[in-house]
Amino acid sequence: MKLDGIRVLDLSQFLPGPHLTMMMADHGADVIKIEPPAGEPVRTVGLRQNGHSVWFRNTHRNKRCMTLDLKRPEAVALFMQMAATADVIVEAFRPGVVERLGIGYEAVRALNPRIVYCSISAFGQTGPLSRKPAHDLSIQAETGLLSVNLGADGAPAMPGMPAADMAASLMALSAILMALLRRTSSGAGDYIDISMQDALLAWTPNVMGPPFAERRDPVVQQERSWGGAAMYGIYATADGRHLTLGGSELKFAASLLGALGRPDLLEACRQPPGPAQDGVRAFLKQTFASRSLAEWTAFLAPLDVCWAPVRTLTEALASEQVRARAMLVEDPPGQPHLGLPIRFQDEPGRLEGRLDELGASTDAILAELGLDAAAVAALRAAGAV
Repeated sequence: MKLDGIRVLDLSQFLPGPHLTMMMADHGADVIKIEPPAGEPVRTVGLRQNGHSVWFRNTHRNKRCMTLDLKRPEAVALFMQMAATADVIVEAFRPGVVERLGIGYEAVRALNPRIVYCSISAFGQTGPLSRKPAHDLSIQAETGLLSVNLGADGAPAMPGMPAADMAASLMALSAILMALLRRTSSGAGDYIDISMQDALLAWTPNVMGPPFAERRDPVVQQERSWGGAAMYGIYATADGRHLTLGGSELKFAASLLGALGRPDLLEACRQPPGPAQDGVRAFLKQTFASRSLAEWTAFLAPLDVCWAPVRTLTEALASEQVRARAMLVEDPPGQPHLGLPIRFQDEPGRLEGRLDELGASTDAILAELGLDAAAVAALRAAGAV
């Protein structure tokens, strides 16, 4: 696999760091998840299945788990011994914590100049908010994205997915792989400072027209990306379900409006998003409300139109497309996993589905470091592992 031979020490918790290191493990990296004595918090968050939370299973498969109490000097010394031969370290403490513990980048680099050291935090290592605690919702609020995520009442609504977490995960993965690629020629590692806010903000080029060009906040209901275009929106059907139109190109508008007997509305679709398209939106709203989702599915299927039913999560997981792409797979015990979204023709990733209990690999990893039974017993007696 692509990352065979790469060893990763994962100190992160919750979602961004564990997700990216799982992606690396899926493609062959030896990922050692280092947990505090109390364990990774998501081990006990949400619904459980066969002894593990679904969240933990879908962020920690294929990893080896060990415990270290990094508040103890013996554990710090052990971590530094591991770091001396590692390729990647991922941490997600608040800025300053790893330095205070004695395991920061400069300390590790002194032992291992080839280390790729990635820090993921809410606001990055610099700036006035760098020490402020925050999870995904607060990041979306600070970044301005929550202000355009409006409910039917016009007020900010809870987002449907943790976009800041996942943006940071993918940015960090990309950065780590860039640094590893550069290391092959330079021989040197690097330090990576990933801000969840930076990562999320970088995902907004398609909606920055009003703030950049006119120095104003967008009027959400009039913007192309949020329903201002008649051919890019959500419409209710007669049975209480919904469908989406997701392509504003005129060829799609012509195909749909022609099939609905209203080609005269095409001219309005040529106009900018907003009030000029109100008539088209009103027609589509009334029209889609006249039949069930199943009826519209049959009607729209042969048309060249960007559309999709609004599926529930369980419906989506059962869809032929998700199954065909192996994005829902089962491990040998029959537990479902989200599949591998990165697909190589050669050296594909592998989903083994192995999950370590808390500290399950500690002894094996210590043995790999050359520690004998007496040394391991001393570490346990000291509370380091």
